[in-house]
Amino acid sequence: MSAETNEVKKPSLLVALIPVVFMIVALIIGIAVYGADPHIPLFFSGVVAAAIALLLGNSWKTIESGMINGISLALQAIIILVIIGMIIGSWLAGGIVPTMIYYGLDILSPTYFLFASCIISGLVAIAAGNAWTAAGTIGIALMGVGEGLGLNTAMVAGSVISGIYFGDKISPFSETTNLAPGVAGSELFEHIKHMLFTTVPALIISLILYFVLGFVTNHDNSNLEQVSTLQNQLSDLFTIGPLLLIVPAVVIIMMIKKMPAIPALSTGAILGTVTAVLVQGLPMKEAISTLYYGYSADTGVDVLDNLLNNGGIEAMMFTVSLIIIAMSFGGIMESTGFFQTIVESLLSLARSAGSLIGITVGTSFFANVVGSEQYLSIIIPARMYANAYDKKGLKMKNLSRTVEDAGTMTSPLVPWNTCGAFMTATLGVSTLSYAPFAFLCLLSPLMAIIYGFTGFSVEYKDGHKKVSNMKAAKKTSV
Repeated sequence: MSAETNEVKKPSLLVALIPVVFMIVALIIGIAVYGADPHIPLFFSGVVAAAIALLLGNSWKTIESGMINGISLALQAIIILVIIGMIIGSWLAGGIVPTMIYYGLDILSPTYFLFASCIISGLVAIAAGNAWTAAGTIGIALMGVGEGLGLNTAMVAGSVISGIYFGDKISPFSETTNLAPGVAGSELFEHIKHMLFTTVPALIISLILYFVLGFVTNHDNSNLEQVSTLQNQLSDLFTIGPLLLIVPAVVIIMMIKKMPAIPALSTGAILGTVTAVLVQGLPMKEAISTLYYGYSADTGVDVLDNLLNNGGIEAMMFTVSLIIIAMSFGGIMESTGFFQTIVESLLSLARSAGSLIGITVGTSFFANVVGSEQYLSIIIPARMYANAYDKKGLKMKNLSRTVEDAGTMTSPLVPWNTCGAFMTATLGVSTLSYAPFAFLCLLSPLMAIIYGFTGFSVEYKDGHKKVSNMKAAKKTSV
């Protein structure tokens, strides 16, 4: 009898949790004790998961297919990440990002910068329908402006990420906004309208917090003289002019017109390279080199060097390798039934609509941590809990909203998740540094849980409501 026909044992909850516990312990020891990058702990977590799966009777072919399928989920993200690296390098060399920083320093005050950056990022993300595109365009510029103003870069990154994930979440052009109702079985615009109940209050609270932070944060390092000096240095190094802003405008318009992200972003990288040659006078060989190696400058001014030395495909390879390893681990957990066992065990705890929504939030976050991909954080709970929502008489838009509140919004808070890794690589701030300031991402799942237990904006099917009312009437009469 071949290995392919061996009986495969379903993992118990205790067995299914072994790779998860190992991963958590390995990451804590590896990062906190030895100062290692997360790649190796995640790799060995995959080894442990694969070994247990083999002991349960799974064939190596099943495990390998799971790894490949897991990586394939992230291939589009990897390609986009590589192109974003080229955009950053070419837009720096072409003077596009320096121009955005130059004018940004003119119009944005340190006091209300965090508030404004959140709003600006959100508007761009709504139009583009893609958090990554917004981060790779307006996000880069806002980080540069914030650093030029002497602000805490973790706070700036947090405000940018809050804005772009608000825009990504409610934009009808967003992939996740279309994926959630598609998998859960709700209608797109009903889904978006239902999300406004949790997302808008979370945004308002976030904006208030950013406004307050702007007033209580020390701005001694952001005096007008320093800003003026930085602008002069930028104008000495680059040809600065409003016409350079046409390039990012073209990319954003392409996204608004629903052009796929890869060709739209590729166009941005090409236009950046052309601008570097024609406007900045860079030799073609050097301009092309920035696409792979990024832009490099040695001005002797720390702030300016931090702003300019960035980009290129090479700078993204750390993140690409992290995504591949993390998605391999997630693929093993998915294909061998480990995820399903854990989710089914959680489902047994759902006694009410509130507890079911709370468990959905927990599962989505868990999928982001273990599966390392926001798509899994939407697909797994939406697929696993659809019947449970139906049995409790809940409309499917409650499920689609919850997986977005918890899955989409917590994805940039996990360092090895594709979104967390991407934001760190693009904005230049570690996930754990910006996470405490990504207020919207922290508040959205909390809103979902509060609404679930209070019943506010939780909608039931008409038939279930009538049954519930009849039961309540009988109890009252008795």
